[in-house]
Amino acid sequence: MEPNKWIPYLLTTGLALGLADFCVKLAAKRVSNSTGFLLFGICTFVFSSGWFLWQRFHHVEQLVTPTGIVLGTAAGIGFSLVTLGLYASFGAGAPISVASPVIRVCGLLIASSLGLMILREPMSWRYILGLLLAVSGIFLIVTS
Repeated sequence: MEPNKWIPYLLTTGLALGLADFCVKLAAKRVSNSTGFLLFGICTFVFSSGWFLWQRFHHVEQLVTPTGIVLGTAAGIGFSLVTLGLYASFGAGAPISVASPVIRVCGLLIASSLGLMILREPMSWRYILGLLLAVSGIFLIVTS
């Protein structure tokens, strides 16, 4: 898929992620971590079930492989831990202007490193410069 076709997905997902972080920050002092985590699970179940049923109704083929099930489950566990970590961080008083960038850039560094090392994705000087700027930005945010 060409970049101009997937960039809107990135921007929309980034918008949703930012709004989710903001809502978790506001909710963290109003519900317990376990209640927030349960609400996340309920919403995830409702949305994913609705999407699955919509695709089944429209006869979209449902690809299922053993490896896909394992990796999909690992992704679900990872996102669950992220949600729990956000509630715990914000519940402990972490400012969203520091916590969200630190969490996201740490995730970016891990995901991009795995992409480079395991998936053998290409690396360029611009990519390295971008990573250095991201790490520098986090350093400046955390130490300000």
